[in-house]
Amino acid sequence: MQKFSIGPVTVPEKGELLFIAGPCLIENRAMAVEIAGELRRISRQEGAKFIFKGSYRKANRSSGGSFTGIGDREALEILADIRESYGMPVLTDVHESAEVALAARYVDVLQIPAFLSRQTELLVAAGESGKAVNIKKGQFMAPEDMAFAAAKVAGTGNSRIMLTERGSSFGYHNLVVDFRAFPKMASTGYPVLYDATHSLQLPASGNGVSGGEREFMMPLARAAVAAGVDGLFFEVHPSPEHAHSDAATQVRLDQFASVVKELMQLCRCMQSIHSL
Repeated sequence: MQKFSIGPVTVPEKGELLFIAGPCLIENRAMAVEIAGELRRISRQEGAKFIFKGSYRKANRSSGGSFTGIGDREALEILADIRESYGMPVLTDVHESAEVALAARYVDVLQIPAFLSRQTELLVAAGESGKAVNIKKGQFMAPEDMAFAAAKVAGTGNSRIMLTERGSSFGYHNLVVDFRAFPKMASTGYPVLYDATHSLQLPASGNGVSGGEREFMMPLARAAVAAGVDGLFFEVHPSPEHAHSDAATQVRLDQFASVVKELMQLCRCMQSIHSL
């Protein structure tokens, strides 16, 4: 398994989970800072490793009238300030190769959205940035095909790659998680994560707005940990019902500590079983 560092975080770390967590979208500085502060508190209390995530701009909204961001530089500067003030790496999405150079100046990880996971120019540009790259598996892709997406990044000489499962779409506003995907993606030699909130989406099910089934978050997240993922991805928000995006699936911030604690305990339990 490819092992590498992202700031103070080593990926993967045997017997430990990496958590990528933060709001779907940087809505304002106060909200982002509130979330970062709580993630740092959880990290100190539970010993969890965090990468803070926040999209500086959303380019793939269901409706053309949906909120897309507060401005690129303003949002990216908030992410850079969180890295400096809270000592945790930061991640954001990029949607076109032309965006990569700007975003890479502010963040530690560039994320390739699932809808764009086959875009060669984007993958190559992200690899050439030298930043770690997290590739979301397209809802339309077989898990073994992620080897080709990773190879496009690795071909630039950048092997700091993570692969993230977020469910497969068969139409009709639904996503399905096939847990065979985790060992298949792990066979690429790169760390594999599970997106525990986007996988709950019911895409574009609500008159141009994605719905979701948040009640299934923990059963699926537990199953992913039991299946051996290296980390988990969560979107969290102080008031999900008021979020500008992904309101149906983001985790309420004041409930996130218990989520992290339970999943870390399960990870340790699985490690003890494997050592028997």
